[in-house]
Amino acid sequence: MSIQTRTIEYKDCDIVLAAHMAWDETVSDPRPGVLVSHAWAGRSEFEDRKAERLAELGYVGFSLDLYGQGVTGRSPDENAALMQPFLDDRALLQRRMLLSLEQLSSQKEVDSDRTAAIGFCFGGLCVLDLARTGADLRGVVSFHGLLGAPGNTEGMEISSKVLVLHGWRDPLAPPEQVLSFADEMASHGADWQLQVYGNCMHAFTNPEAEAPENGMQYDPTADRRSWDAMWVFLNEVFN
Repeated sequence: MSIQTRTIEYKDCDIVLAAHMAWDETVSDPRPGVLVSHAWAGRSEFEDRKAERLAELGYVGFSLDLYGQGVTGRSPDENAALMQPFLDDRALLQRRMLLSLEQLSSQKEVDSDRTAAIGFCFGGLCVLDLARTGADLRGVVSFHGLLGAPGNTEGMEISSKVLVLHGWRDPLAPPEQVLSFADEMASHGADWQLQVYGNCMHAFTNPEAEAPENGMQYDPTADRRSWDAMWVFLNEVFN
């Protein structure tokens, strides 16, 4: 195994975006590609490492960029300011996600008929919105993602399989929102699954999340279990 990486630059109008792609160069045939959608701070080492771990599993990992090349937040206030325009304009969010999927699918290392997406926190909402558009991909996985419906995808059929990995004590997606999400998925005719980690808060995969007073706390057991659940799911949707 020899994991290689490169930066993929692409544009949405005049906004230059920069993704981090990882693959095993010892594999000659095209292989499944998996988008990694970032949390509210923007593309970081956290997401890039997830792309590299996906490459170690035999996929092409593609840590996408929604905000623009080099644009990241350095505080909760900055992160929120970067994320809010996409929450206010879900069509913009969806366009950037579809553009990222097109870029992944166009890479020579990728089997364009076998793509998926995973996302963390805000990124979880992003991959769910990608599925809500009816995008042609095999599956999406949301890790402690936001679950609120976008309001512009009613009546669309979700063709990709959906896996939601959720902390029950997550204040950003409380139980009533989880139930609303279940109703929404049923209305779309989706093939969807929900795994709940009973004592977990938001951001349970992020070792730097240490703010239980704000409902954010790393949980190493849920981190491991959720990654294993993703691995089983990807094996299913790609085979």
